[in-house]
Amino acid sequence: MSTSIPSRNGGAEFPRRIVCLTEETVETLYLLGEDARIVGVSGYAQRPPEVKAKPRVGAFANVKFDRIVELKPDLVLTFSDVQAEITRELVKRGVAVWNFNQRTVAGILDMIAALSRMVGQEREGRVLIERLAHGLDEIAAAASVWPRRPRVYFEEWDDPLISGIGWVEELIAIGGGEPVFPELLGRSKAQDRVVNAAEVAKRDPEVILASWCGKKVDVNAIAARPGWSTIDAVREGHVYEIDSTIILQPGPAALTDGVREIHRILARVASGEAGGVGSGSRSPIELQKE
Repeated sequence: MSTSIPSRNGGAEFPRRIVCLTEETVETLYLLGEDARIVGVSGYAQRPPEVKAKPRVGAFANVKFDRIVELKPDLVLTFSDVQAEITRELVKRGVAVWNFNQRTVAGILDMIAALSRMVGQEREGRVLIERLAHGLDEIAAAASVWPRRPRVYFEEWDDPLISGIGWVEELIAIGGGEPVFPELLGRSKAQDRVVNAAEVAKRDPEVILASWCGKKVDVNAIAARPGWSTIDAVREGHVYEIDSTIILQPGPAALTDGVREIHRILARVASGEAGGVGSGSRSPIELQKE
């Protein structure tokens, strides 16, 4: 019995039952109109809201292998070295797995292209990629007319301090900022992006953006760190949380809502508006009109 179904475009057969163990592949399949193929998702999957009806098969680093096998997937989609052992165990259990490892904006677009081919929607994938790339170009163009580009420190974790991964730092630049640790942009592993609190203070960011995967950011605690009272971002009240679901997932969310949120915050700083540490997790400024 066949375990795949024809593409809507006709021709070759493609995976019919897909389990997505990270959020970005889930959202991509929905945007391609191929969500009917998804039979299981990570417990963290939230976009779009309709995904809540899909069976949950575990978290990011821990999954229910028996549950995945019970779903009889034709394909399981995993991500990075963090899920390497999960990938290995699924292969040992006879499951077909594809492990993506995108760490840059270009890598995200390549992931979308590859996934669209896997489900027979290459044309729709190209349309989606063009739309996402156009949106990034518009934001970059809007930021290019600013009188200055604020210095930005992005914090991915608080103990130890970990600076932003590649795609995040790239989106900061697209959104109008200057990452204060540009030399770490190409380091994909979190342990290679650990930074010293004193060095953060020395580089004096004008904006601190934080997104701690799995827990809420405490902006007041960040501002109260020893030696950070002299940092521009702390003195001016420009310390913000960005929801991890829109920035730490290397997929469509980061290239849309994530970069727009960064752009809104940086627009506020570049225009000289006052900040307000502890007054809320997000900047209220709206995306500039193109």
